[in-house]
Amino acid sequence: MANGIADADERPPEGLKADAIGFVDALVIGLNATSPAYSIAAVIGPVVVLVGIYAPGVMVASFVPMLLIASAFYYLNRVDQDCGTTFSWVTRAMGPWAGWLGGWAIAMTGVLVVGSLADVAVTFALLAFGLDSWADHAFVRQLLAVLLIIVMTAVCVIGTEVSAKVQNALILAQVACLLAFAVVALYRVYADTGTLGSVTPSIGWLNPFGAGGASLTAALLLGVFIYWGWESAVNLTEEVEHSETAPGKAAVWSTVILLVTYVAVAFAVVAYAGTTFLAENAAEEEFLFALLAGEAMGGWDWVVLLAVSTSALASTQTTIIPASRTALSMARRHALPHHFARINPRFRTPDVSTWWVAGIAIVWYVVVNRISANALFDSLTALSLLIAFYYALTGVACVVYYRRHLTESVHHFLFIGLGPLIGAALLSWLLVESVGDMSDPANSYSGVSWFGLGPPLVIGVGITLTGVVLMVVWRLMAPAFWAERPGVADPDLVHGKES
Repeated sequence: MANGIADADERPPEGLKADAIGFVDALVIGLNATSPAYSIAAVIGPVVVLVGIYAPGVMVASFVPMLLIASAFYYLNRVDQDCGTTFSWVTRAMGPWAGWLGGWAIAMTGVLVVGSLADVAVTFALLAFGLDSWADHAFVRQLLAVLLIIVMTAVCVIGTEVSAKVQNALILAQVACLLAFAVVALYRVYADTGTLGSVTPSIGWLNPFGAGGASLTAALLLGVFIYWGWESAVNLTEEVEHSETAPGKAAVWSTVILLVTYVAVAFAVVAYAGTTFLAENAAEEEFLFALLAGEAMGGWDWVVLLAVSTSALASTQTTIIPASRTALSMARRHALPHHFARINPRFRTPDVSTWWVAGIAIVWYVVVNRISANALFDSLTALSLLIAFYYALTGVACVVYYRRHLTESVHHFLFIGLGPLIGAALLSWLLVESVGDMSDPANSYSGVSWFGLGPPLVIGVGITLTGVVLMVVWRLMAPAFWAERPGVADPDLVHGKES
């Protein structure tokens, strides 16, 4: 026992199934957790409204803090292979109070987004198969979305190997569909056969500062959202072969692959549709791809619709993983009721925490939908607050935990110290900017005031305050976890695990 934290070899034999998946499987899960086709479809219109032809540049700029934080995940995972990731690492470095809040943020992001992802997966699948009337029927669509969440949760419980196989198939379908769209769209641009206001691509589009000002800040917030989720591979660290290095590498590589995908698709979309069409239809969000697919691919538009559907379907499953593993880790350390630490004896997965996450997500999805569809979109907007918070917290924890080793080499200083610190600073800046933006009700989907503020900010602050209250209550009921004290990286671990 070091710093109140059990070493990996002290975990009970009934723990998560070790070596269940390999590096490639972890990489695929990390990619699918970001839901690339859905994410790019949802933000490309609003980003173009903000920065015009410089949308590809925003994809590049948003990538920078993600890569820097991915470096923090990599080096923290090398010294602590715990499925709770941010929760465990922040507790190690900064103490139980900060660690608990980091874990709460991760768990709640899953709750907020799973229902929406399932809704998108169902809607686009219905559109791809020509069942438009079903897609327009709110009750049918929501019922199918709830059933989908239940099915994908069952897949998560049955086993990580099964989950990985499903994810491998979904990522292949998704990437193939996206590439088909990009190739056709760019071909038609250069062949001058486009039906919209096509624009010839330029390398200058990669300049993220082309638009500048407040519009760049707002666009970067959207960019951070589309990269979110890559760390799901690290939440499986206890179940991945070569757990000290493979999950961290999968996280880093997934951000790089996402960068290439997003920039390529952004170039294709902006070039084919032009900024005027994208700006006029930005309110359609992910349905913008449905419009573009019909224009660019004619009768083959179902290919793009299927890409968005499989993207959201894959992410419905993978988004449950970080939340459930974090809850397991917290319960295992007595930061939550021990019931959440239960491991299924047959499948060796955290069945209780997984079903709890799914159940709460279903309730949230149904209840918020009863308020209005815009309220659901507002809850997704609130995600950026939680995402920026726990990513920035992880970056700071990396610097704090390795603080005695940062001056030992240029490598340590740049990749373990300066990089994560800059990433945390950038995300903290975006967090502050987003709070200011969300405080204005006019910037919300609902367009109404909740307590004089925008609904997304109220939702974000409400979730945070709920977490603080629960943390204090649990501290009074079960103080064992709060006896842990922060520490620093062990020199033997740091030098013994150099790459």
